Amino acid sequence: MPGKKVFVSGLQEGSRVREMFLLARKNLAETKAGKPYLSLTLMDKTGEIEARVWDNALALDRAAEVGDVVVVQAMAKSYQNQVQLTVSGLQRAEKEQVAPADFMPASKRPPAEMRRELVALIASVSDKGLHRLLDNLFQGEVLEKFCQAPAAKKMHHAYIGGLLEHTLSVAGMAEKTATHYPALDRDLLLSGALVHDVAKIREFSYSSLPFEYTDSGRMLGHLVLGVEMVREAARGIEELSCLRVDSLAHLVVSHHGRHEFGAPVLPMTPEAILLHHLDDMDAKMNYIEGLQEKQEEPGWTDFQRPLERFLYLRPLDEDEPNRTASDSVTKEAAPRGRSASAKAGGSAAGRQQSLFTAMPGSGKTAE
Repeated sequence: MPGKKVFVSGLQEGSRVREMFLLARKNLAETKAGKPYLSLTLMDKTGEIEARVWDNALALDRAAEVGDVVVVQAMAKSYQNQVQLTVSGLQRAEKEQVAPADFMPASKRPPAEMRRELVALIASVSDKGLHRLLDNLFQGEVLEKFCQAPAAKKMHHAYIGGLLEHTLSVAGMAEKTATHYPALDRDLLLSGALVHDVAKIREFSYSSLPFEYTDSGRMLGHLVLGVEMVREAARGIEELSCLRVDSLAHLVVSHHGRHEFGAPVLPMTPEAILLHHLDDMDAKMNYIEGLQEKQEEPGWTDFQRPLERFLYLRPLDEDEPNRTASDSVTKEAAPRGRSASAKAGGSAAGRQQSLFTAMPGSGKTAE
């Protein structure tokens, strides 16, 4: 079949559908009469929708697994004031038909713009050893994956390009803060901001949807894997002392801030303490912005478990100029944080999808 044309957000009661969706959840159950049926959750970049298979459930259960992109034949019906699909046919889609961007939300920041900004930030690091380390690290396959990956499985920047967007936002705040507190080691702090989450590309597998943990990702996590990547990139750089490498590795391994949030050690340098707070702040603000995108009028949200509180929010005003974190890295650098023409993030519906699952935690926005 041709490329995807019908999206979840456009489904209306009475519509007949033959379209591709990501199979996010699947459960085989029985009716009260003992007849098997399938309960499905289908999704794409615009959101998710519940679906039911009432006939031929056992055969269709074997037709696809969770994580497959499937071609669904269905009728959209209303159930408890929600549109739901009644599925009559289901089969795996051919891989060449599947464009991942159709099934995952993506950053609204232009990828080329963000990539140029990353290059400009690296170029602005005057410490020769750290500069060479960053050049060694951000190249080839690592760079390509880094520019495509989400920053998390659910709670913040959970969309294509989210890892780079989050990294640039933290780096922009780090540079501003280093100017505000001149005693900080600007190059060390900025380098730490750029590499703090780089091992997300090894923690998760991005070869298929939905993204899952790799074996090393589950066993070690991106903090420990990040230290390994920093040490690999530092190998053979004469300008870097062992203490300098350890100082950068410390920023990576401590940036979750507290043991209960997964940090093997607590931040113990001014740069590490600051990086933890900047990272946590950016994650929380991105999460809150996702809530604001769904807000229709000023008021209270439901209880937000990741933040352990209710929030009073106003809707995002699409007519307001978007905020920017900084005008430049150097005179040649691109805008930081979010561009004036594109609000960071992906749709609110896309952000809260079941493709991404929250990790346990309290207080800190889960990664």
